[in-house]
Formats: sequence, structure tokens, C-alpha cells
Amino acid sequence: MSQHASPSVLLQVGGVSKRFGGVQALSEVGLRIPPGQVHGLIGPNGAGKTTFFNTITGLVSADRGQFELDGRAYRPTAVHEVARAGIARTFQNIRLFADMSALDNVRVGRHVRTRVGWWQAVLRTRAFVQEEALIERDARALLGFVGLSGQADQTARTLSYGDQRRLEIARALATEPKLLALDEPAAGMNATEKLALRELIERIRQQGRAVLLIEHDVKLVMGLCDHVTVLDQGRVIASGTPAEVQRDPAVIAAYLGTGAHA
Repeated sequence: MSQHASPSVLLQVGGVSKRFGGVQALSEVGLRIPPGQVHGLIGPNGAGKTTFFNTITGLVSADRGQFELDGRAYRPTAVHEVARAGIARTFQNIRLFADMSALDNVRVGRHVRTRVGWWQAVLRTRAFVQEEALIERDARALLGFVGLSGQADQTARTLSYGDQRRLEIARALATEPKLLALDEPAAGMNATEKLALRELIERIRQQGRAVLLIEHDVKLVMGLCDHVTVLDQGRVIASGTPAEVQRDPAVIAAYLGTGAHA
């Protein structure tokens, strides 16, 4: 476990099951993530990783399961409610506002924490103007944090692929999450971009935030994560440190096939 992690539990999920028609996508899946931990979620294609991820973040409603964040039960039934509870996420496919500037993309994320009402925005009251100034200040700081301070005024579509990935993370961080959930953030990245991503996730961990990471790059997962949970056919087949998981016969069989393991 990382030196930044705490013995307490930030996210605790248990007994999560989900069926799509005749397919049992998840069967009694759970995990525990302390504050400041980078927790990897891996498994073969079709293992149920994204479905489980989506139940935690409110995109898919679980048939049953228990969800606790920071010691309090929460119901992941709507994405905006999950964001307010303290969980932010990115997606496998980049979902930026392509024709908006990098700065405005981050500002959008920050508005989940606004305190002024819509009528104050319409009337442009002093409170609204002051809050908007703070939002812009924080958005610029986040762009600097992810290494995009020089691209604040560029439209999102003109950014490089790696920069767009980092912009998504900045927008997610703008919601002030306790847990940042990243769905295959290294997909499509070259070696240099992956190194920059790893360094960024390390800096996020140093802030005391927890990170839940779905990633097919097993080398990245094993080198970065404090704890790894492995799914196969909708079930947890292993959970432990990277070293423990790499030695687990069930994990080897799931990735290589029983014959290859033997």
C-alpha cells in the first residue's frame, strides 16, 4: 500500500450484481479503496470491468449491491449526484466539448460545486461575478496542474490526443472529487504520453485523492497501483498487491489460458 494511503476506507462496494437479459454481467463483485490509494481494476475483455465501473459512477443501475463513500451510503442512480457525492470519472472515448476552449471545458466541471442560484446568474449579481472569477482561477490552476497552462485558450479539438486525455482529467478534478475514476486513460497513448500520465496520477495521489483505474496496459497498472482487483466473467478472481496478483494462478489462467499456465 502507498505511503499516502490511510487505514480508513474511502469507497466500499460489495455484493454488486447486474444482469443484462440472459447475461449475468456481474456476480457479487466488491472492492475497498482507502484514501490516497491507486486501485487497479483489470481483467480480460468481457470480464465486466466497465459494467462494474459504471455501477459505481451512476451510468448503470445495479440489480443489487451496497455502495458507501467516506462512511456514508450513497445510491449511484444519477451521474450528477455521484459527482456531488465526491466521485468523478473519465471515459474510454474522449468526451470533451470539442468546440469550447480548454479553459471552458474545465470551468464546466467546476460548476457542479457552484453555490449561487440560477436567478443570480441571470441578474449577474455580485455573488455570481465573484464566484465565476474563483471558478476561472481554479480552472487555470488545474490546467497548470495537468501541464496545459499554455493551451487554456485553444479549442479542445485542436489539442493533441494526449493533451485531450489530460484535459478530461482536469475537468474531472474540477468537481473536487474524493475518488477519481479513470476508464482506460492510457488507451491510444504513446510511450511518452503514458509516462506523463503516470506522473500525473502520482501527483493526484500525493494530493490524498484515491484513484480507481481500469487499464489494459498491465505494465502500467502493476507499476503504478497499490492494489489490484481482477475480474473474469463478472466475478472477482483475485485481489491484492500487484506482486500477489501477478503470481495468482487464477489470474495467469484468465490471461494466458489454463494450458499456457500449465
